[in-house]
Amino acid sequence: MFYCRKYIWLVFFVGMFISACGYRFAGSRNLPSGVQTILIEVLKNRTVETGYEHTVTNDLINEFTRNGRAVQKSRDNTDAFLTGVIESEHIRTISRQGQLDPIERRVQITISLKLTDRGGTVIWSRSGISDSEAYDVGSNNLITDGNKRHALEILSKRLAETTYNRLTDDF
Repeated sequence: MFYCRKYIWLVFFVGMFISACGYRFAGSRNLPSGVQTILIEVLKNRTVETGYEHTVTNDLINEFTRNGRAVQKSRDNTDAFLTGVIESEHIRTISRQGQLDPIERRVQITISLKLTDRGGTVIWSRSGISDSEAYDVGSNNLITDGNKRHALEILSKRLAETTYNRLTDDF
């Protein structure tokens, strides 16, 4: 019985040791060109969504700081500047009840971003970063607009995560 308990503890500790081996996915998760500090400027908004540029910009800042990046508030002592444009918003009906009554719609947002160094040289740029999210059409416009706004908030967070992953992806 003593040996059985001893082996159980041994298996437990070996399992803990192996699970904490420090395995990570490939890629350094560093910003390109040795950038350490970044300033994220408010994106330009070419959509009809008033104030959406602030939502996306704030989510970008949150994503970078959540991943341990130094995001500056001023141009002083900043290695690079992330600028961009919310290019478009497309809404389409994805399900209907009858010919004229939509039940669900999908909103798609497309952004373009550019990372430049202090000298104005483009370090990284991507056009056409897009994602979409479905939302329910409510019984009135107020409910539908609230559902759409919630879908846009989800999209903003996902676009920020996608941007960070693409910017730090060095495979």
